[in-house]
Amino acid sequence: KIDFLLAIGGGSVIDTAKAIAYGLAEPENDVWELFEHQRKAKACLPVASVLTIAAAGSETSMGAVITNEKNEEKRAYDDDLARPKFAIMNPELTLNLPDFQTECGAIDIMMHTMERYFTNGGNMELTDAIAEGLLRTVKENALLLHHDPQNYDARAEVMWAGSLSHNNLTGCGNDGGGFATHMLEHEVSGMFNVTHGAGLTAIWPSWARYVYKDDLTRFVKFAKNVMKVQEQGTDEEIALAGIDKMVEFYHSIGMPTNFAELGIYPSETQIREMAQSCSNATGGHKRSAKVLYYDDMVQIFKMANQEI
Repeated sequence: KIDFLLAIGGGSVIDTAKAIAYGLAEPENDVWELFEHQRKAKACLPVASVLTIAAAGSETSMGAVITNEKNEEKRAYDDDLARPKFAIMNPELTLNLPDFQTECGAIDIMMHTMERYFTNGGNMELTDAIAEGLLRTVKENALLLHHDPQNYDARAEVMWAGSLSHNNLTGCGNDGGGFATHMLEHEVSGMFNVTHGAGLTAIWPSWARYVYKDDLTRFVKFAKNVMKVQEQGTDEEIALAGIDKMVEFYHSIGMPTNFAELGIYPSETQIREMAQSCSNATGGHKRSAKVLYYDDMVQIFKMANQEI
């Protein structure tokens, strides 16, 4: 007979509360069926949050991600029924975070925005400007916090950006993005239990180098407007320079950019298991910047498994 669930923590805590809220509202059904997309939720108890880490954006999003520890599958379910009713956001609550968790959070915020930015489904200049401004802001303040973790203003900027990055604002006017890097990373963290943000940076460079030709205009715009690439050259050269500068940024805040730096060494069998699981989770392919099928997923994992 509770009124609502209050999640005090970050994305994992809030997403767990959302899953519990689904389960309590429909106790006769298995919650995991939602995350396997076997049915849609008909009800959900209200959820609210007190945020203690700026990262997942779950405090304002309709999404939830949980892991089935029996089969090591990490899956997402999106439904406005679970969008939190309110969020208390006090940057002071993040001042004691370890640098690694702070930076992993900043990466997740940026990735939520980039997943919606690199699309082939039409775009709007205003939405692009919001996304690019958000990315520049988080990038600058993540670097500040790496050297000055007690900087309240920087933490406030990152916390606000986290909410804006995943409340669907930066997907307005486009196809909403493909979230391919997230889907690939879910398999990595599901199998190896790595921190989500670090898993994202270990995969993104390989994903970007694999798909950039299929979304070249967007990668050039990203290179110029976000990464401030000044070099002259062909569109391909500018796009690759933007990717290289992002890799430099990841390293500057202590983030890995391949599996070896992440501290994992997947075997050929594990790579194929992750690709098959990702393919199953996405219905066989993942769209937007480039449509990815099983073989594409295998190649991206293999690229990430080599030092670049």
